[in-house]
Amino acid sequence: MTSGRGLRSNFTAADDSPGFLLWQITNRWQAAQRAALKPLGLTHVQFVLLASLTWLRTEGPVNQRDLADYASTDPMMTSQVLRALEARGLVERAKNPGDRRARAITVTKEGQTLANRAIVVVEDCDGSFFDPLEDVAGFVRALQLLRSSFARSSAPPE
Repeated sequence: MTSGRGLRSNFTAADDSPGFLLWQITNRWQAAQRAALKPLGLTHVQFVLLASLTWLRTEGPVNQRDLADYASTDPMMTSQVLRALEARGLVERAKNPGDRRARAITVTKEGQTLANRAIVVVEDCDGSFFDPLEDVAGFVRALQLLRSSFARSSAPPE
């Protein structure tokens, strides 16, 4: 453990910390996505849930819990965002015939159209953002590995 500038850290410089770097890059990526989606009137989380719902819709009724699990979003926040999307006519929430306590969520035609416009914007933004990487596919594999590590349990590894 080093003690640089009064901070007891395992790293000699902040730029050696993968967590700190991930934090910085994530914030910059989110800012880029916010700017890209703003003309479409969508927040990034609205886009993620709308696109995820559009993706999942071919697999039968989708409930809020399934959507939250798929998108890795908080269930309460998912419910709030879905209400906002419903108010805009982008999704519909109806009683789920298979579970009286759950809501069946469907994307409307307008929602599907917007999701398809937005995916182009998001993927173009990603393309520009990740362009400096020499091996984007390898980076994606590394992210998938991290995601699968945390999918096994809700707690981070020790």
